[in-house]
Amino acid sequence: MIFAVLIPLVFALFIPFLSKLKDKVHTGIFVLFIPLGIFIYFIRFIGEGFSPLHHTYNWIPSLNINFSFYLDGLSLLFVLLISGIGTLVVFYSIYYLHKTEKLGHFYVYLLMFMSAMLGVVLSDNVFVLYGFWELTSISSFLLIGYWHHRERSRYGAQKSMLITIFGGLSMFGGLILLTVITGTTSIRSMIDQIDLIVSSGYLPLILVFILLGAFTKSAQFPFHIWLPDAMEAPTPVSAYLHSATMVKAGIYLVARFSAIFVVYEWFFIVVSLVGIITLVWASYMAVRQTDLKGILAFSTVSQLGMIMAMLGFGTEAAVFAAVFHILNHATFKGSLFMVAGIIDHETGTRDIRKLGGLLTFMPMSATLALFGTFSMAGVPFPFLNGFYSKELFFEATTNLNENSNAIASFLTEAIPYLAVFGSIFTFVYSMYFFFGVFTGPKKLELLPKKPHEAPIGMLISPIILVLGVILIGLFPNLVNGSLIQHAAEGIRNHAVAYTDIHFWHGFIPPFIMSLIVVGVGIILFLTRKYWTKIYEAIPGNLSFNKVYDKLVKNVDDFSAGITNSYMTGSLKLYMSLILGVIIAFSFAIMFTTGGFSNISFNDLEEISIVDIAIVLIMVLAAICTIFINNKLSLIIVTGIVGFGISILFVLLRAPDLALTQLVVETVSMALFLLAYYHLPELRKRNETTATSITNLFLALGIGTLITMVGIAAHSSDWFDTISDYFVETAYTLGGGTNIVNVILVDMRGLDTLFEITVLGIAALAIYSLIKVRKNKEAE
Repeated sequence: MIFAVLIPLVFALFIPFLSKLKDKVHTGIFVLFIPLGIFIYFIRFIGEGFSPLHHTYNWIPSLNINFSFYLDGLSLLFVLLISGIGTLVVFYSIYYLHKTEKLGHFYVYLLMFMSAMLGVVLSDNVFVLYGFWELTSISSFLLIGYWHHRERSRYGAQKSMLITIFGGLSMFGGLILLTVITGTTSIRSMIDQIDLIVSSGYLPLILVFILLGAFTKSAQFPFHIWLPDAMEAPTPVSAYLHSATMVKAGIYLVARFSAIFVVYEWFFIVVSLVGIITLVWASYMAVRQTDLKGILAFSTVSQLGMIMAMLGFGTEAAVFAAVFHILNHATFKGSLFMVAGIIDHETGTRDIRKLGGLLTFMPMSATLALFGTFSMAGVPFPFLNGFYSKELFFEATTNLNENSNAIASFLTEAIPYLAVFGSIFTFVYSMYFFFGVFTGPKKLELLPKKPHEAPIGMLISPIILVLGVILIGLFPNLVNGSLIQHAAEGIRNHAVAYTDIHFWHGFIPPFIMSLIVVGVGIILFLTRKYWTKIYEAIPGNLSFNKVYDKLVKNVDDFSAGITNSYMTGSLKLYMSLILGVIIAFSFAIMFTTGGFSNISFNDLEEISIVDIAIVLIMVLAAICTIFINNKLSLIIVTGIVGFGISILFVLLRAPDLALTQLVVETVSMALFLLAYYHLPELRKRNETTATSITNLFLALGIGTLITMVGIAAHSSDWFDTISDYFVETAYTLGGGTNIVNVILVDMRGLDTLFEITVLGIAALAIYSLIKVRKNKEAE
């Protein structure tokens, strides 16, 4: 399975080269075969006899972090959606994106996102899952901001990343707590220890952390505000990320961990409440939108809320309905996003106020939109898959488990009414989308382009998705036992009673609820212009976007204030702050951890008169540097300190260190003398008393700290000395008799390599500065 996850990333490396051929061959044609191949590989697992698969590839086994992939019914459903709709989106983008676009960037980002999503739904290791999770946020940020020359694209990309990464970090905290409690990084193993997790005092905290990750990623209330702004992305991105994949990642997370939390009553309360509020609020807000993708964005939020609520219900019927609607939503919403892109592409606008009467100009697009919107609305026709899952949703709301908690009991009673209320507005915005675009008076004078039907290549992908809507509607049980049933069992972690899907069940409560939705929905749609003024009161001027903007602005202003307080351009201030922090934190940590408690002056080298004399000369030379105003004298006196250290190394029988110090000191003095002409003239410093005291404090502090740390390190016996190991193995492992050379080249080869790399980078930086200066002088 690892090839399926990594092959899009590997192929992305070749996109920059393939994109050079875009004048002859559209880059998307090369990319098309990647998701198609993945889809073909995994579709063979569909069937009633499917059993889960598990593969592990070692990565960091010492930390239990490995590429551990698990394929069960739930992950199989998502893999097929990611790869199947990914194939259609790539094919659609071939006709949607012109060759003059930066196709290389687009397809690299898209393949990066595809790998990330596949990694999320297949990973059994929580830390690998988190890595892929954050990669979805980064790649979606790049995709949403693809048209980065547009201010709204940059704004939407930033908002999506800030909100989803905030949730991702919260989720990471929950995963760490789960790992600490269970002693494993495997999701499967965690589910096997449900009793241990549920009995833990950290359970509420774990639930909150993980749900924050899920709610932010799946745009649940009040974190839903990022999704409408993400519509600034190209339509293929919207059709892929925001209908079938990224926004479903949070749904997947709740589904995967629900087996652990479903026995906890607050899971039902929080997830069901947030989900049903999201459904109601987003469906209500969708009706006021004027941008086609804005309508679809809020409709996506409302549909995700419905799925989230069903997962929160926790019953087998609700879980089955949730899984079924995940599939159905991907088909009708993906097709509708593509139709919206076609309308924008062929008319030059997405503003529904400028559209109307397009049925005669775009009959194919209108037909596709008809099936998509009516399926999304849950209209009771046997060839619309959306009706079946909406009916199952209503049935799940009327058969919730009994709860002893007062809040849960109230929710149990209120949820059916809220479900109907939200579904009524779902019907209204669905009709608003279709009839507002394709019927009514023509407004050709308001359109930037004369409308016409899209080329057949752009229509193929939404046609396939609409065929999925119809086929699942006509033959729902084709995907039931072979896919949906297995996905529901993956969530429940045990066998789920088979649910035979039928169109007609009689005049039972769910069907009556559907009739109410259609009846009231028709009335509200026909009278829409009379009641939409309610939006001036609710929400009126209130907006979660304003809260977000204000919060981000305050954080920016606060950060800028702090930064400006110390970023004054004074190198002296920077060094003072750095050294002061080092002194304060180092002493604090050493004292609080007992670092100075074991200081011992035993087993030290005897100090001779010569040692004392050399040290006194070095101290005197160091003090003299403060008062010398002659450049040449200062260079010589500074050299005395360095050469004095070399002499001490010789006296302490460390000739290799003495030689190194001599070379460094000699080279340093030579460089100073070579650059003598360019050195600034020394002058008497007129410093304030406060500055002098600060300098004295820093000098004494650093000197004392280094001395104390050195003595403490010498006195430490926490670990066995490693010197014996080097003596014993230098020749056998490193093949050398010079232990120091073996340590630097073999034992610590990577350290030496990185040190050389740092020196190389520094040399390049110096060379660049010299070139810049020469260029400025030449000007």
